[in-house]
Amino acid sequence: MRFRLQALLILLAVFAVRLPFLNQAVQGDDPYYIKGAQHALIDPLHPTHAKYVFQGDLVDMRGHPHPPLDSWTLAALILLFGDVREVPFHAFYILFSLLAAACTFAIALRFTTKPLIATLLFIVTPAFVINGNSFEADIPFVAFWLAAIAAFIYARYTLCAVAAVLAALTAYQAIVMTPILALWLWMSRTRPRNPSAWIALFAAPLTVAVYQLFERITGGALPAQILAGYMSSYALQTLVAKLKNAAALTAHTGWLVFPLLAMAAFRRSWIVGLAAAAAAAFYDQNPLFWLSFGAGAMILAACLRDRRNFLPAWILVFFAAALVLFFAGSARYLLPIGVPVAILVADRLSLRWLAAGAAGSALISLSLAIVNYQHQAAYRSFQYDAPRIFTNAEWGLRYYLESRGARAITRDEALWPGDAVITTAYAPPVNGTPGAVVLEREIQSSIPLRTVGLGCRSGYSSVVWGLRPFDISLAPLDRVRVEVVAERKPILGYLNIGTPEAAAQIVSGIYNSDRWTGERATVILKRPPDTSTVEASFFVPPQSPARSVQLLSNGRLLATDTFSAAGVRKVSAPAPPGDTVSLSLVVDKTFVVPPDQRKLGVLLTGIGFK
Repeated sequence: MRFRLQALLILLAVFAVRLPFLNQAVQGDDPYYIKGAQHALIDPLHPTHAKYVFQGDLVDMRGHPHPPLDSWTLAALILLFGDVREVPFHAFYILFSLLAAACTFAIALRFTTKPLIATLLFIVTPAFVINGNSFEADIPFVAFWLAAIAAFIYARYTLCAVAAVLAALTAYQAIVMTPILALWLWMSRTRPRNPSAWIALFAAPLTVAVYQLFERITGGALPAQILAGYMSSYALQTLVAKLKNAAALTAHTGWLVFPLLAMAAFRRSWIVGLAAAAAAAFYDQNPLFWLSFGAGAMILAACLRDRRNFLPAWILVFFAAALVLFFAGSARYLLPIGVPVAILVADRLSLRWLAAGAAGSALISLSLAIVNYQHQAAYRSFQYDAPRIFTNAEWGLRYYLESRGARAITRDEALWPGDAVITTAYAPPVNGTPGAVVLEREIQSSIPLRTVGLGCRSGYSSVVWGLRPFDISLAPLDRVRVEVVAERKPILGYLNIGTPEAAAQIVSGIYNSDRWTGERATVILKRPPDTSTVEASFFVPPQSPARSVQLLSNGRLLATDTFSAAGVRKVSAPAPPGDTVSLSLVVDKTFVVPPDQRKLGVLLTGIGFK
C-alpha cells in the first residue's frame, strides 16, 4: 500500500476516535492541571506552585507527579481563548494524538512489514482512546516519548534530544527512556561518534535534574521531596499497594491489544497464561479479570524469553519501572509500551486475525469512551443554587461546581445552617452533620461497560476500586447528592465526645466515633444557668506531635495550654457571653497514620461549660 494512502488511513483513524468527543467535559485530573495553568498566568515560571484542596487537604502542586509542561500548554490555550473552552482545547490536543500515531508508524516501519496495522492497533488501545479525550499529561507524554525513540533509532539525535526534554517536562517516567535507548545502541551494535547522540541518550534524566535544581533555587524546595512526602503520608508505596499495582498492570497489559490477539500471537507461552489465569481466578472469579491477567502474563513471558531483541526488552524495562514508580495500577501508565506490543502482535498474525482484533478493541474502547463521556457530561450539567455551596467532590464535578462559585470543603471546615454540600458516592465523608438531602441524581448509562461505577471492581484508573481492566455492569456511574445543613439547636452545655448526643452538636473537626480531633475541633453549646467556665479535656497519645492547644470562641482566643509530653490534659477559661456559644480546640501539630488519611490531633474526651 502506498505511503500516502497509509498516512491518510492513520489520520482518519485518529480523527475517528477524537472528533466524536470534542465536547468532552473536563474530567479526572484535568482540574489540577487547570489549577496549574491558572497559576502560570500569574507566575509563568512556576505553574506547580499552585495550591488546591485535595480530599479535604490543602496540597502543594509541586508534589504532583508531573512537571509543568501540560499546565503551560493549558495556560497558553487559556490566554488564546480567554477561558477553558472544551471544544477548541480538545481540538488542539488532537495534535498530540497525531504526533503519537505518526511516530508509531515510523517506529513500526523499522520492525515489521505491517506498519499500518500495528499503528491502527495502537490507536484503538483503550487507554489511548479514553485518556486521549482529556487534558491530562498522558497523551502529550506518550507523543513526545515516541517521538524521541523514533528519532533515536533513525539517528536523528538532535530531534531526539528535543523530544526527550519535552517528555521529561511532561512526566517524570521519561527517565526510563535512557536505559531503553541504551539497549537500542547495544542491541543494534551502533557506536555513534556524534556527541549529540550521548546528549540525546541522557536528555530526559538531565532535564528532570535541572528542573529539580531550578525549583530548589527559585522555590526553596525539591518537587521530588514534596512528592515523596505525599507518597508517604497517603501510604501509596506500601507493599499491599505495590502488589495491587503489579496485578492491575499485568491485567492492563493484556488489553494493550485485544486479549485474544495477544493469546494467539504469544501462544508459545500458553502454560504461563493458563497458570496466571488460574491464579487470578482465586482472587476474582470474573472471567474478564482472569482472561486479561492471563493474556498480560503471556505477553510478558514471551518478552522475557525474547529479551535479546529490542522491542521485548523495551516492554520489560518499562514494565519493571512501572512496578517501582507507580502505585495506582492505571491503564494509562502502560501507553509507552503499547507500541512495541502492537508491533510484535502485528508481525506474528495474519491480517484476518489482526483486523478482527482491531475491530474488537475499537468496539470496547469507543464504548468505554462513550460511557465516560456520558458520565462527565452529567457532572457538567449538574447545577444547584444556594448562598453558600461547598463540595467534597473531585474530578470534573469539582471543576464545574467551583466555576459556578462553590468552594472545596476542607477537613476542618465549619458548616452552618443553610450551607449546601454537594457530594458524590466517591467522595470522603463530610465534616459535621450536613443534614437534609434536598436533591439526589443518579448518573446512568445503558452501555454495560464501566471504567468506574458504584460497586464495580474496575481498576482502569485506580486499584482503589478493583483490579479488573474495566467492568461489565449496568451499575450507576455515580450518585450526586445535595445536603443542606439543618439549623442546630443545642440542648447540651457539655459534650462527652463519643456519645450519640454529642454528634448533633459537633460542627467540624471531631471524629465522634473514636474521639480524634483534626487541627481545629468546633462544637456548638447551650449555656446552662450559673456557669462561668468552659473547658476541654483531652488525651495526648505518645504518637501525637501536638504540644500546644488553644481554646477559642467565635475566633476569639480564650486560653492556651503548652505541654512537653503526652498525657491527660485540660484547658479552661472564663465562659464567653451568649446563650449559644461556639467553642473550638485548635492544636499546633497533627499527624497521619497510613493508610488512614485523616490529620489527627488529640483525643478529645469532653468539651463545654463547667
